[in-house]
Amino acid sequence: MKLAQAAATLLLLSSASAFGIVEPGKYSTGATLYKHQEKHASCMARKNSNGAGVPTFWKTTRGGASPSSFSLKSSTAAASSAVSTANLDLLSERGRKSIESLRANDDGSQAHVYSDWPEAGVEDEGKVKLAEQLADLDDSYPGGLAAYLSKAKTLLKESADGVNPFSDFEASVPEGESLSYDGSSTPTMPFSEAEQEGLKAIADVVFVLVAGGLGERLGYSGIKLSLETNLCTHKSYLEVYVKYIQAMERLAELKTGRTGVKIPLVIMTSGDTDPMTRELLKEHNNFGMDDGQIQIVMQDKVAALKDGSAGLALDDDDRWEVQTKPHGHGDVHHLLYREGFVDKWEEEGKKHVIFLQDTNALVINSVVPTLGVSLAKGFHMNSICIPRLAGEAAGAITRLEHKTDPEKSLVINVEYNQLDPLLSTQGDCKGDVADETGYSPYPGNANNLVIEMGAYAKTLRGEDQGVVLEFVNPKYKDDTRTDFKKPTRLECMMQDIPKLFQKEMGSAANIGFTTFDRWFTFSPAKNSLESGIEAVAGGNTAPGTMSSAESDKYIQNQRKLKFAGMDVDVTEESDLVKVGGIPVTPGPRIILCPGFAITQEEVMNKIEGGKITKRSALVLEGQHLKVKNLDLDGSLVIRAGPECFVTVDGLSVQNKGWDLEELPEDADVPETVAIRGYTMTKHESKEIIITEPGKYFVGKDGVVEKLE
Repeated sequence: MKLAQAAATLLLLSSASAFGIVEPGKYSTGATLYKHQEKHASCMARKNSNGAGVPTFWKTTRGGASPSSFSLKSSTAAASSAVSTANLDLLSERGRKSIESLRANDDGSQAHVYSDWPEAGVEDEGKVKLAEQLADLDDSYPGGLAAYLSKAKTLLKESADGVNPFSDFEASVPEGESLSYDGSSTPTMPFSEAEQEGLKAIADVVFVLVAGGLGERLGYSGIKLSLETNLCTHKSYLEVYVKYIQAMERLAELKTGRTGVKIPLVIMTSGDTDPMTRELLKEHNNFGMDDGQIQIVMQDKVAALKDGSAGLALDDDDRWEVQTKPHGHGDVHHLLYREGFVDKWEEEGKKHVIFLQDTNALVINSVVPTLGVSLAKGFHMNSICIPRLAGEAAGAITRLEHKTDPEKSLVINVEYNQLDPLLSTQGDCKGDVADETGYSPYPGNANNLVIEMGAYAKTLRGEDQGVVLEFVNPKYKDDTRTDFKKPTRLECMMQDIPKLFQKEMGSAANIGFTTFDRWFTFSPAKNSLESGIEAVAGGNTAPGTMSSAESDKYIQNQRKLKFAGMDVDVTEESDLVKVGGIPVTPGPRIILCPGFAITQEEVMNKIEGGKITKRSALVLEGQHLKVKNLDLDGSLVIRAGPECFVTVDGLSVQNKGWDLEELPEDADVPETVAIRGYTMTKHESKEIIITEPGKYFVGKDGVVEKLE
């Protein structure tokens, strides 16, 4: 595989004075909303002609750059494309300045934006709208729009020219840990030990949920956080995450003896997702969290670019509007710094920040043991990982050892199309190949992070203030590598923050990983049903659809109950059956709600014996619920309130249960149904719902007996 033809550029960015001001406002549901008024800037472009990436690092001036600092003047172009005085007089002062700045710093690449305006009196509203949008884009990016376009030009040129970014580095496997829930592998640290270590520290964590994207790739027009994780309980992703945090609070109180433990949650939204996220929280009263416990920060979009000269992309149907695109979840670090969250958390004695993605419900199982590994190994940053097949299209956590300066060495995510060319130039030159385990020795990045607060605060208070590397990912029309199939933009990713750790802490930065089995921690919902069916037809066993994510949740809980000693079939790959074109488990469908158990220790203490048939469905919820010797052939739901101490022993249930029914072709159904390709028909079930505080016993016949 040839070295990917791309380049990334590290541009060290502007000082605090270059950033705009963020005004906090009260959020009606009790969460606090913060409007992000500025943008990250710092660059890493890493893509080849097909969007693959290879980073190149080099320095340029960092400082509060004024537009003139990035001058790309072409007086001829500017003079021939002058906006008339009459048209300029239509604009506000800020709008006029934005147009003049764009012209003054242009080499002709932006002439399509400001040239050939009709005379005053024609389309005046459009002219004003465009000028105001340019002013907004100018205000929202460090150094202004001129800085953004200048950096884009540099990155796009590097992408087109091709550079070997790794000539000064050699790759090696970093220090990390591999944990096995069921003991199927032999880690240096047992799962139970890591879990117990993590439980000691959960009272002092904070959660950050990155949720700036809509569900368009899934075929869903709403926010992904509102999607139902499963059809047994219909709980949304956001509710599952909130209930998990609340379960952590309960465990923290039990383990530490402290009362009133509250774990903060910050959600990063975008302009696309912010209103719907607020509405979801308001509709469900923050899912039971206290007012102010959930806070929101909102990122802005950046200008889209139409070609290799970084020309601004105008809307196809409106010449008076610049297309904009999301900047990426890398914005989250600077947002947390600018809003003062890190200072506040340090003052409150918080010790770790946990970053989660929006639609991977399995990952919450990994948080506590990953935290335990971080404590045991003193990691400043710990990436949750999965075993990675050699050549798999997934990033890998890699140690990049600088050949001459150890202080420049770092541990960071390296994209798959960067890793193979790098490994092909060192050692045995075989590239990205499997070791004796059948997997790549480089762990696959699941992009969920546990970061130690002290090192994080030190890094964010450094010169870059949490502004992470940017990159550009153009899809070229042809080999000239100048025109794009569709507009691109500068992007940034939260997992690229190790570059800032390295810059601020040098070799003292201790960055590692914790690997878990895929079944335990990784099954994101990200692809449409149609693309999933296509992937399955091509041999992909992880289509990443809503249906595969739901199925994997059931399988995960099958394994948990099996490990606890229950007689239950665990679905293997050969057992999967296609429903709606996607292979899913035939059952049993099991949901262990966060309010029932979030740790291995809890499951082991609350489950004793019993058996469940393959066609069955089981939902368990209740922090003081214990289930012994269950005999289930059908569907059963048991929910117990927070002060209800319930023992179920010998319960026998047989009923018609619940079935999945595939949607007929061209069925007229809501998006939330269509993206799965099936519905769940609940023919019959046994429900035991106990809400009144007290002590209860449920025997074979299912009769609820209150003991006291």
